Amino acid sequence: MKNRNCILLLFILTGFYLGYSQSEEKAITLETVSGKIEGSLLIPPTPENPPVVLIIAGSGPTDRDGNNPIMKNNSLKMLAEGLAEKGIASLRYDKRGIGESKVAGLEESQLRFEHYVDDAKAWVALLAGEPKFSKIIVLGHSEGSLIGMITSQNKDVAKYISVAGVADPAAKTLKEQLKAQPPFVLELSNPILDQLEMGKQVDSVPPTLYSLFRPSVQPYMISWFQYDPKTELAKLQIPILIVQGTTDIQVDVANANALSKANQKAKLEIIEGMNHILKPAPADRTANIATYGMPELPLIDGLLERIASFIK
Repeated sequence: MKNRNCILLLFILTGFYLGYSQSEEKAITLETVSGKIEGSLLIPPTPENPPVVLIIAGSGPTDRDGNNPIMKNNSLKMLAEGLAEKGIASLRYDKRGIGESKVAGLEESQLRFEHYVDDAKAWVALLAGEPKFSKIIVLGHSEGSLIGMITSQNKDVAKYISVAGVADPAAKTLKEQLKAQPPFVLELSNPILDQLEMGKQVDSVPPTLYSLFRPSVQPYMISWFQYDPKTELAKLQIPILIVQGTTDIQVDVANANALSKANQKAKLEIIEGMNHILKPAPADRTANIATYGMPELPLIDGLLERIASFIK
């Protein structure tokens, strides 16, 4: 089992073989009540017992590689491959309802934020059952940051990394984002958001806001709104790394500063010129967004080094 030339890994949920002579990516499956969640496990050739990072993608239809149906950037795939080059294993996955995990998706009215958290916890349990890995690190990107914080409140998680994570509860963040819209949008939205924050669904939604507050998505929003990232981060008793780019047009540096102050164990890394998808980008919005469709653009220099240093 400890032969340096070939290691046999048996995961009960999938059952597959992985050659040890070189880094190799293999499919891995998590069985859930509602269907299979598919992921990719990447293990480097050395060391023999590497640390492993569970990578949790952000919101919307973002898959395990950091892509969505409209734009491909391969940011999370590049992150996993870069970590492997530094002797760090990783597991990334398509969230339920996304990509190859589409069959595990629930009806929108049945989906809750806790489903994503429970899935991440199940992946941690799977990794904890494999003695090959020296320690488990959870890394959450964007909305995955909050999922990761809650998941890391687990004895099997050794360290936690937040990348481009939001510091405020989702309802407050939405209110801030809606300020960029015409004033009437915010005026109509605030009462709805207030009701959802109190755990109450809203029966009457103005047609102009229906896509955002449709009845079927309200239960998910209610479950999501109850979590405050700063409160969840404060619960962690493990080493924490907060990573944020200065040209992120979706999450600003103020969020990283607020998160780092929420827990004395947190180390803050601000990366100059890094945008939301971990690539080098200018502050100009148009040029910044253009990088979201550039899969050949490498990750910004220094990101992998800082994450690997923290892990090791």
